[in-house]
Amino acid sequence: MALHREHLEGRPIVTVLGVGQMGLVLAGILASPDSTRAAEGDGGQGPARPVRVRMWGHSPEEAGRIAQTRRSPRLPGFILPDDVHVMLKDAPALDGASVIFSAIPVQYTRDTWHRLAPYVHPGASIVSVAKGIETTTLMRPTQIIAEVLREQGRDDPDGKPRRIGCLSGPTIAAELARCLPAAMIAASDDSTLCHDVQRLIGNSWMRVYSNTDLMGVELAGAVKNVIAIAAGIVDGLQAGNNAKSALLARGLAEIARLGLAMGASHDTFFGIAGVGDLATTCFSPEGRNRSCGEALGRGQRLDEYLAQSPYVVEGVATAKSVMALAKKYRVEMPITAAVHAVLFEGMDPIEAIGNLMAREQKIERVG
Repeated sequence: MALHREHLEGRPIVTVLGVGQMGLVLAGILASPDSTRAAEGDGGQGPARPVRVRMWGHSPEEAGRIAQTRRSPRLPGFILPDDVHVMLKDAPALDGASVIFSAIPVQYTRDTWHRLAPYVHPGASIVSVAKGIETTTLMRPTQIIAEVLREQGRDDPDGKPRRIGCLSGPTIAAELARCLPAAMIAASDDSTLCHDVQRLIGNSWMRVYSNTDLMGVELAGAVKNVIAIAAGIVDGLQAGNNAKSALLARGLAEIARLGLAMGASHDTFFGIAGVGDLATTCFSPEGRNRSCGEALGRGQRLDEYLAQSPYVVEGVATAKSVMALAKKYRVEMPITAAVHAVLFEGMDPIEAIGNLMAREQKIERVG
């Protein structure tokens, strides 16, 4: 949408933190004239004011290259729209931002937000797209961000709770970059934030559903990465699709069991954020967690794989966190335990599969 210069200052500002695959894709969606559905007060039916989109990365050098070339080796073939302003400094990136999307890997979220919190407006809404659980605290991404903001006194001065949520679902970035049909979940305890995210992200090829079960959506997105590593191991061992489909089904049962024990909604795990995201991650050749598992199944060492991978494989660290949660909530998670044993205890993948197959035969139970 072409805008006259005098209208530019009236546009709301949205900042995307992180220049990885999801950060790039999100910035592209937000800057597209096909996004930002509805202006305030029109019932969600009319065209919206376009937003001003900013993008920030922790490395000024990498952000500078993206600003100059509009491309990144992290997402080959993707061209960042010219309307996205890539920021090289912390404070200008967040100045005046009304919505902040956090696409920072979970294990780096706390340090990054400690760095940026002083520049976050007290009334800004936060939406995380990270999928994992912090190993040191067992916190989900939105919990980490909320805690850091509280510690630094960045709560709303009127005493209102910070609007915070997540955006999750089947999100293979290369497909989103090609504008292939997709669906996601906007989750928050604040239903108005879910609605705002729907209006920002939803477009002719992206359908966004809302869900108030923030814990369940974040937990599903985190644990499915661990199950995806197991699915990749099955691929690396060439054990076949029968085995992988069975693993997916039983992996979903583990995710649901843990979620229910922690107080999440049963329905969440059988929707887009649960089984939908799990299926995509386990079967897509572009899924980084599945790809890591496949390399392990073929005999590659974990440290060697991570050293040569250009991506953060969230499921590796999250496997530790999920095992700790399973112990805390007394939930049996044999697939997760097998992945943990392969990753951190030196177990051979073939032995891990054998141990799973040798378990006592039982009545099927899901959740």
